[in-house]
Formats: sequence, C-alpha cells, structure tokens
Amino acid sequence: MDAKLMRTGLPARLWKGIVLALLALALGGCASQKLSDYASKTPVFDPAVFFKGRTEAWGMFQKRGGEVARRFHVVVTGTVEGNTLTLDERFRYDDGETQTRVWTLVRQGDNSWRGRAGDVIGEAIGQTAGNALHWNYTLLLPVNDKQYEVQMDDWMYQMDERTLINRTSMSKFGVEVGQVTLFFRKEGV
Repeated sequence: MDAKLMRTGLPARLWKGIVLALLALALGGCASQKLSDYASKTPVFDPAVFFKGRTEAWGMFQKRGGEVARRFHVVVTGTVEGNTLTLDERFRYDDGETQTRVWTLVRQGDNSWRGRAGDVIGEAIGQTAGNALHWNYTLLLPVNDKQYEVQMDDWMYQMDERTLINRTSMSKFGVEVGQVTLFFRKEGV
C-alpha cells in the first residue's frame, strides 16, 4: 500500500488537489479589497454627477498573462432624469470595429446602483463608498462569432473632478481570463 495513502487515508492525487484548492482560496482571500476601505477617500464618486454630459475614455483588454489584446476609445454621453442615469457608450477598437452599449442605471436609497444593458445578463449591482464604486455583473462577450458569458468584477476610482480610473477583472467558471483597464476624462468641468 502507498505510504501517503496510509498516512492520510486519501490518494496522493486527491490530497494534492485539496491542498492546491485550499492554497488558492487562501491567496484569493488575501488579495481581496473591500469597498469600505474607500469610504473616507475623496472626491466622493457620484456616477450621476461624474457621467452627466460627455466623457471620453481610453482603455485596453489584457489577457490573463498580461498581453494587451485590444485597445479602444469610448465616447460616453450621460443623461440624468430623476434617479436614473443613462449612459450611451460608443466604442472604437484599434482594429476599426465599433460597438455601442447603452446602460440604464438606477440609484437606490443606500448608495447602491442597479443597471441594465443589452449585453448584460440580468442586472448589474454596484455600490459606492468614498471615491469608489464596485460593480458585479455578467456580460455576454462576442469572440470570433461566438458569445461567452463572463463575470465582471468592476472597480471605479474617481481621482479628481475630471478623472476616473476603471479596472475590471473578467472571469469564466471562477478563473480570470483577462482584465480591462479604462481611463475616463470628463469634458468641460
């Protein structure tokens, strides 16, 4: 009988799998940021104030290993009506492809937001604290004539009255497949 099996009562392959899974959970827990960490940071981010009017953004998608796969420019037009913010986003990618996404975001009473867009499955749910907003949603991502459901873990940080940085981790089945980084610049403030 295998010595490892005798000591643990588990086959060596299963034992290695359990150890790797526990290690991944432990490391993932250490790396997690909390929205409350930003509660005292300024300027206070209010999406309806920041995105009202015209905003431009420049961004990139990086594969899991860090390679930049796509770059893009976005023009965002934001309109506010009551507690609803509508964002009309016009993307132009470095290969000439264009894309439009229209978000309808509704402010809730507790610094949270709920949002919908045509390529978002279900509802995006986010919350603000201080200069940050944290979103989670599932995006229907087109890749080479196929569409994939990817989970978006989206963080926005307002740097000053005209500047916002957005960092999003994209994952499938709990495994990160890439990251999106955006730099927003507000016009006319």
